[in-house]
Amino acid sequence: MRYKIAMSDTAADPIQLVPGNSLITETPEEGRALAVKMSRLIIKLTQPDAEVREKLRPIYAEDSAVLAAIGLTVATEFATIAAANNYWR
Repeated sequence: MRYKIAMSDTAADPIQLVPGNSLITETPEEGRALAVKMSRLIIKLTQPDAEVREKLRPIYAEDSAVLAAIGLTVATEFATIAAANNYWR
């Protein structure tokens, strides 16, 4: 079964949870950048109000537990991308 998230900031700007609809990247560096982007998109999807996100940013920017959780989220996304690209061959 395929799931499609049809949330966006505007009708002209749909959120693509997998940018370009592919996890394949040319280099591990590009894969890591994609992991960061995908992690940011999850935050945008979870809290679609940009004003609220801006208000919360100073709070989580100084919370080490939240920052560690962000790192884990990026690491999980990168592990998925790395597996798709067979980086660990």
